[in-house]
Amino acid sequence: MKHTPYDGSSKPFTIGLTQLDPDRWIEPDDQLQHYLDQKAQLLAQSRDTVFVTENGTQQAQSEVLQTLCEYLPARYPGLYCQDGDAMMVGGRRVALSGDDPLVIAGSLIQDDLAIMQRGDRGWRLGAAYIAFPSSWSLAEKFGRTMDEIHAPVPGFEHGTRNAELIARMFDNLPPGRFVERFNWAVNVDGSLHLPKSKSESHSATAIGLTEESAFIRIERQTLRKLPQTGAIVFTIRIYSDPLALLRQRDDAATLALSFVEQLRALDLPQAAYKGLVSKRDALISALLSIAG
Repeated sequence: MKHTPYDGSSKPFTIGLTQLDPDRWIEPDDQLQHYLDQKAQLLAQSRDTVFVTENGTQQAQSEVLQTLCEYLPARYPGLYCQDGDAMMVGGRRVALSGDDPLVIAGSLIQDDLAIMQRGDRGWRLGAAYIAFPSSWSLAEKFGRTMDEIHAPVPGFEHGTRNAELIARMFDNLPPGRFVERFNWAVNVDGSLHLPKSKSESHSATAIGLTEESAFIRIERQTLRKLPQTGAIVFTIRIYSDPLALLRQRDDAATLALSFVEQLRALDLPQAAYKGLVSKRDALISALLSIAG
């Protein structure tokens, strides 16, 4: 468990952006090849569900790819090495031409990638390679503005203070500044590719849940503005760990109690949006058991 935003450091339904050291922009780990294998399989089987693009994004896509090709070998020389028109990623050879630049860029890293561009109606999602969505489909969000993307999220609808702050932050984000934020969810499926909506009704029936059957899904997002095109690129990295792993940590009790506090603080619309109406009571019981 690399990131634990449920420790209170990143509360749900807040913007929660923090300054990010550029050296931590991309964080490959020993699961890199596993993630890239899954990405390649999804791309081959259902390309239209994981990659979308519209006219006018090609330059921004190319800038993302160029930026990664410069960053990765410099930051992780033992893992990445450019070899002519290809990048060696461990023992994997990834051609740097012959496909959409964003697809190639996403084939180098565990993170998903999304490009936002400024238009007459605000910042819009113009291109994305999303292999591991967290309970949403790319088709739902493609071409939409930030207000439209966030419309189902409690407290982020058009006209709310959060929506206004996001638009202002996007407009004013300088190219040299990196920021990150976290989301968390609890699922009964540990798969990386989860396009099915998790939202449920306010009266959803309670379900049984154990440490072994529950998975904590962490979504790490980074944002940066590209200096040449002015587009904003999101990286979205997914971590999915069995809840039972929490028990193995030295700080398990502290984390479990903080997690319980955050679960209890969710109001009904928030819990329904996160798919926790049916799971909250059982999850709190499991966490209290971990806390001892």
